[in-house]
Amino acid sequence: MTSRIPRDSRLRLVRPRPLAAAPRAMNQRRSSRPAPRPPEGTPARAELARMARSGLASAARVAHWADAALHPGRYGASPDGKGTLSDTTAELAARDLGLTPAQVRADWDTARLAGLVEVHGDSARPGWRLRAWDRDDSAVLRGWVALFDAWSLAHPEPADHEPAAVAEVVSAMPQVLSFLQLSAGPVPVEQLLDLLQQRVTELRTERCEIPYGPQPEPAAEPADTPLDPLLDWALHALASVGALTCGDGQATLTPLGSWAVWVKLEQICVAAQSPAGNIEVAAEEMLRGCAQLRPKAARDEYRAWLAARPVGSAVTELLDAARGDDALLRGLAFEALRVVGAPAEPDVRAVADEPTLRPYALLWLAEHDGFDPEDAHEVLTREEATWLWVDSAAAVADHGEAPMLVRHLESAVQPTVPMLLDEVRAVGHPRTVQVLVALAAAHPDPALAKAVRRAAFQVHTGG
Repeated sequence: MTSRIPRDSRLRLVRPRPLAAAPRAMNQRRSSRPAPRPPEGTPARAELARMARSGLASAARVAHWADAALHPGRYGASPDGKGTLSDTTAELAARDLGLTPAQVRADWDTARLAGLVEVHGDSARPGWRLRAWDRDDSAVLRGWVALFDAWSLAHPEPADHEPAAVAEVVSAMPQVLSFLQLSAGPVPVEQLLDLLQQRVTELRTERCEIPYGPQPEPAAEPADTPLDPLLDWALHALASVGALTCGDGQATLTPLGSWAVWVKLEQICVAAQSPAGNIEVAAEEMLRGCAQLRPKAARDEYRAWLAARPVGSAVTELLDAARGDDALLRGLAFEALRVVGAPAEPDVRAVADEPTLRPYALLWLAEHDGFDPEDAHEVLTREEATWLWVDSAAAVADHGEAPMLVRHLESAVQPTVPMLLDEVRAVGHPRTVQVLVALAAAHPDPALAKAVRRAAFQVHTGG
């Protein structure tokens, strides 16, 4: 029994691209909608960044000290999972920087909340914002906004208050801050207290909790908790991060605070304009909803979805979705991570050693580092490029049409079909058999289809 090699098995050499990147060529035009402008009187971005650098100077100093003085990846955090600085490290930093251990701890906590350092158990590493601190205004402003978002952690909450009441005040403060921002000037604390009480009442009404079965008597009813000391705590916590100033019975947003509140309001507006209504669903469902959208519409949906949740948890969700069995969602997840941009870098870099995600992560990092998207594939080894080709083919086989799978042959790095089949068999992708069977069924050339079908059988039998 003889085998027949296809008469013309040479493939056209083209730059390989992941499936998720291919549609971008169809629609390269960016939206002409101008970016929204902050309120009149808001300082220029460079001036805002200067203010943020000034406010975070002590935290950045401690972070830079840790980066230079301690072994990389071992910043001396205690193994409590909370990033607490160890006594030995705090005393060493205090001696080197001319501070007290208490000041070092406070600055360390601020650096952690601002993303200047990233803590994992008893180890830490410099955050991407620290690396870009002196040259990237966006990194500085993102760091300050991260601290602003964590204001309730930056200042100890008052003792002897019901956790439920504290949580209600934290939930109600965005409306208080919005009112301060719209007022564009000092507001009496008494007026803010009235607003806070109204908002807390609304939250309790909306929650409308009706317990089922016998319930123990609460130690204290949240409704009976006076809100004025909690408002005082919230205002001082926000003042401690530089978002507002308090004095003479009035509160005023700082320029940074006013700008940050405006940014948050804009994010809410973006989220409300989600074209496909995927804001509230999990990442995997959102990506499935975006699979049928054109590239620009999908990017708009990614932005809306991202604006509605913290960046860290959003990136984690996207990477979890990328680890699934659906290769199309894997490609789309990294497209969404391109919209996230720099804040996703540490997480993407951390998954670059996972075989399933490695080619996607390497391409993402290459583009992040300045490679042209058309040339980013050069960072992949031949084996990685082949694995990515099979993964993309699996996405086409599951969600595309036969002609699209046939055209996918043109993106292979191998110059001939026999070479492609040999390397596809060797790369060990779990979907290799299904991809080859689908390609054999779709290809119009009987000889080539037979060769592909034979390769699929050999992979299946281990031959």
